[in-house]
Amino acid sequence: MADFKKFGVKGQFKVAERSTNGKYFIDFKRADDLRRFMTPNGKIQGRKKTGLTAREQRMMAQAIKRARYMALLPYTSATL
Repeated sequence: MADFKKFGVKGQFKVAERSTNGKYFIDFKRADDLRRFMTPNGKIQGRKKTGLTAREQRMMAQAIKRARYMALLPYTSATL
C-alpha cells in the first residue's frame, strides 16, 4: 500500500505578521524582515508559505530584489 500522507498538503507555515490595520509594511532597507521571506538557499518564498496577498507578495519580491541590488541581502546562500 502506498503512503499517501507524503503527497498531501502539510500544515500552512505563514511568516507574515500584519499591523493593527491589517496591512503589511514592506521596506527594502529592513533586511532582517526580508530574510524571513527567503528560503535558506536565498530564493523568495511563494505566497502559500508567506501568507501575503498577491499585491503584498509582488511588493515583497520587489523589495527583496532592491535589497539584493543595494547589497543588503545576498543573491546566493553562501553568505546567508
